Amino acid sequence: MTAQKSLENDTETVELSVSTAFYPGAHAMEPDITFISSDRVLFYVHSQVSRGASPQAFRRVFEAHQDPAHNTLGGLPHQPPPDELIHIPDTSSVLNVILHVLYCTSSARNSPSFETLATAVDRMPYYDLPPRNHVTPHTPLYDQLLMHAPLFPLQLYALAAYHDLRELAVATSSHLLSYPLATLPEDVAQRMGALYLKRLLAMHLERFNALKQILLSPPLPHPATIDCTFQDQKKLTRAWALVSAYLAWDARAGKLDWTTLFPAVFLASTPLFNLAALIRCRNG
Repeated sequence: MTAQKSLENDTETVELSVSTAFYPGAHAMEPDITFISSDRVLFYVHSQVSRGASPQAFRRVFEAHQDPAHNTLGGLPHQPPPDELIHIPDTSSVLNVILHVLYCTSSARNSPSFETLATAVDRMPYYDLPPRNHVTPHTPLYDQLLMHAPLFPLQLYALAAYHDLRELAVATSSHLLSYPLATLPEDVAQRMGALYLKRLLAMHLERFNALKQILLSPPLPHPATIDCTFQDQKKLTRAWALVSAYLAWDARAGKLDWTTLFPAVFLASTPLFNLAALIRCRNG
């Protein structure tokens, strides 16, 4: 991700690294901003791109380098000269993701971890980059985050909820259908907030009720045949109701408790219920 560069002064030589994505000559325009991350990596950026993505982008760090003689009285801070290093209080991996957001490009080639992506989203407001404006469907960062949904569904849903990224939360929620909500950590619930926590609970409840409705609906009757009379169909309906009641009692996505199902199957296989009727009806 970085290349080495040496800066010499009167007393020592300081070894710095240069980003392999944001270096002089990486883009058609000449860079006019130089960021240095907390781990001493240089990023050469264009103010035109930065302010095009968000007029207030990096206002906080520019103000930290503001010369009192150039006070803009509440306007945009004076931009430091290109050769001045603007210190960024984040690591190069996090800053790299944020800058890719500004340039509408993907940081996937650097293989950032989910933790890095999540940290970058959390840090975006610090740099006056609202995640709601930049993490939207079909953007590179949105797609990168969504790729982690199968492995980090709870963390990603909480991240989306915290920043009110509705589309990302909805896309991630399907991976939480089998999550036991009784074990939801308190800090994660607080990060989600009341609205998105309620939506998650409602999704589980609605899916559970829909599953019960499907299970508790017996097969429709059909005209009597030699192999399946009306009496056979009545027995089948009773057997179906018993077995489905056992299943629906504690049904959850991704969960099937065979210790609960076995008693129902045993009772349904007795002469009173005769599951052979089910086979005949299915084949008939």
